[in-house]
Amino acid sequence: MTATYTFDVFSSLDGFGAAGGDWTGYWGKQGPELLDRRLALYDTDQRMVFGADTYRIFTSLLAGDTEKTVHDPWVTRMRHTPATVVSNTLEDKLDWPDATVERGEAVDVVGRLKEQSDVPLRSHGSLSLNRALMAAGLVDRVHVTLFPVVTGRTGIGPIFAGAEDFDLELLETRTLDGRVQELIYRPTLH
Repeated sequence: MTATYTFDVFSSLDGFGAAGGDWTGYWGKQGPELLDRRLALYDTDQRMVFGADTYRIFTSLLAGDTEKTVHDPWVTRMRHTPATVVSNTLEDKLDWPDATVERGEAVDVVGRLKEQSDVPLRSHGSLSLNRALMAAGLVDRVHVTLFPVVTGRTGIGPIFAGAEDFDLELLETRTLDGRVQELIYRPTLH
């Protein structure tokens, strides 16, 4: 049995994963439905997969927090989900409760994880890692949470810049808090 791999990403309407300037987290558009939905995504057993850069960003953002004050309950739950960090530069000792470093090419590491894992795999962020995995046909679901903002001048992290072309089959959609769209697709190389 091959484990399902989901590329989970937050996006502005113009395709950026974050923004600088005076934007806040979630571009200031989070609400109770979004936060409850994010928490529910981590109710089941799964394994997180991160690239080294995303791992470093998460650990630096969470470094000053204690278990009681981590930004949102879903972030705390995600942080306590077993994780694999694909990196040839990080040390083996990670600042994550249940994480391991896997060295090698991401396509090889995730291909092996998909074959060996008894639980689904999910990656939040890790843009370049997931573009490579999509090109290799290893991403089963693209889970986009689309925020109602355009960050043309301040956008950071163009999600699909340099990606291959894909056809997307819409599997699920929902509106959260009357403004945020959640879209889940099955990608196929075009």
